[in-house]
Amino acid sequence: MTIFGPLYERVMRWSRHRHAEWYLGAMSFAESSFFPIPVDVMLAPMCMANRERWARYAANATIMSVLGGVGGYAIGYLTFEAIEPWLRESSYWDGYLTARSWFDSYGFWAVFVAGFSPIPFKVFTIAAGVATLNLPGFVLASVIGRGARFFLVAGIVRVAGDRFEQQIVTHIERLGWAMVILSVIVIGYLMLH
Repeated sequence: MTIFGPLYERVMRWSRHRHAEWYLGAMSFAESSFFPIPVDVMLAPMCMANRERWARYAANATIMSVLGGVGGYAIGYLTFEAIEPWLRESSYWDGYLTARSWFDSYGFWAVFVAGFSPIPFKVFTIAAGVATLNLPGFVLASVIGRGARFFLVAGIVRVAGDRFEQQIVTHIERLGWAMVILSVIVIGYLMLH
């Protein structure tokens, strides 16, 4: 079943659009508070389309992701009682419970690690607000964690060059399904522990 090839081609078209930076910023903001699709699916193709702007794209994603994270924090802090019934019914409830547990044990470090984890970052931002995690510490951990992730992704794409893009196109279906399987395994593992 070919799902990822056509999706990849569509994302590459979007990444070359004249408003792509605005889309990346909006997606980065939304992904940190409510949107389900990770920023990397827009960031990596944009860096492939214009490798000279890799740092600019990574900075855009980082800044807007942190701002979106503050929005997620506000959602958790101000409206948790209103969204809790929805959250309990959604697929994010187990992730939320995991994030709360990590906050109780690790605080700042939980947010930092969340920048790299397969659990959606929005779960951590909302949980941080509910837990009333120290806001300056939350912002600092978000800047470091998200920045490291986005600059790593953009940097790898920049260094890897055309050969990297050709490899992705050749193996996109296998890579896509491998990521789905890996995500299921990691989420299953986290839910069991």
